[in-house]
Amino acid sequence: MSTPTVESVTAALAKVIDPEIRQPITELGMVRSIEVGEAGAVSVEIALTVAGCPMRKQIERDVKTAIAQVGGVGLVTLKMGVMSDDERQALQEKLRGQAPEIPFNDPESKTRVFAIASGKGGVGKSSLAANLALALAAKGLEVGVLDADIYGYSMPRMMGVTAEPMQMENMILPPVASGVRVFSMGMLVPPGRPVVWRGPVLHRALTQFMTDVYWGDLDILLIDLPPGTGDVPLSIAQLIPGSEIIVVTTPQAAAAEVAQRAGAMALQTKQPIVGVVENMSWLAQPDGSKLELFGTGGGQQVAANLTQSLGQPVDLLGQIPLDIAIRQGGDEGKPVVQSHPGSPASAAYGAVADNLAKRIGSA
Repeated sequence: MSTPTVESVTAALAKVIDPEIRQPITELGMVRSIEVGEAGAVSVEIALTVAGCPMRKQIERDVKTAIAQVGGVGLVTLKMGVMSDDERQALQEKLRGQAPEIPFNDPESKTRVFAIASGKGGVGKSSLAANLALALAAKGLEVGVLDADIYGYSMPRMMGVTAEPMQMENMILPPVASGVRVFSMGMLVPPGRPVVWRGPVLHRALTQFMTDVYWGDLDILLIDLPPGTGDVPLSIAQLIPGSEIIVVTTPQAAAAEVAQRAGAMALQTKQPIVGVVENMSWLAQPDGSKLELFGTGGGQQVAANLTQSLGQPVDLLGQIPLDIAIRQGGDEGKPVVQSHPGSPASAAYGAVADNLAKRIGSA
């Protein structure tokens, strides 16, 4: 029968991932001590990043499970503590450096940033962001969602986020929903209270959302922009010049005309346009036909007009049908790709996610 060693226990604990930072607890300095005694008795002390850590029980469970898988382990004693101020400061500097900057602008950053834009509200932009995030995460990609709609935030409800962001020193750890890191102004203000800010304050807040929030090593960051061509889209263009734009419209001609302005703004800010997504394309009928409630062709027209303006192809990435499950999923915090994975709407979102994933693979 094998006998556990400090090395074998350490190797097992290296497989335990902190649920919020999403790195092994051994690399985060959370394993303070490991002792192995007679009859395979193992004693481990874990230092949580903050007092009252909401993930304490999960970490305890994962640590005990990992140790139990080491051959020859007998009695396991687990002591849970909390990092000191100096330990937290050292961890913060390890994660993001002494002078935090926007990580997505680092030439070595692997993160592709896709800003989801629309000319007007109510076209399903936030639904697209939420469903795309989950569809991409299901492919094994590390995904984050930044709700940059400061006044009209909706991502916490749509993604089913109820936990508050955790603060470690002056670094914020965003909540994780179904493997996706999510951050929104809605996590910082009491329910029902409006955000009444002018442009310069918006810019400072967005800067902090990039620098103070620990996003980790993402493959994709989706930014849910507010509708229109105002302060926030301009700030995002300035803060992350390499961000790429996905334009959202509905088939309606009036909506398509407005959506094209969002694309035209990207031309002025010199942001690449990934493509166009058309929401509310049709309503499936019992006989298999499609009822085009909002007309037809708007998405294709926007893509064609942007192609002409850019002088290079802008694709129609997908057409998302009307489905009551999309609305229900957004209200209940379970986007349709999660609640109804076999539905036509989920398949349409999945096709857009496939397109973006291919772009990541060719980056």
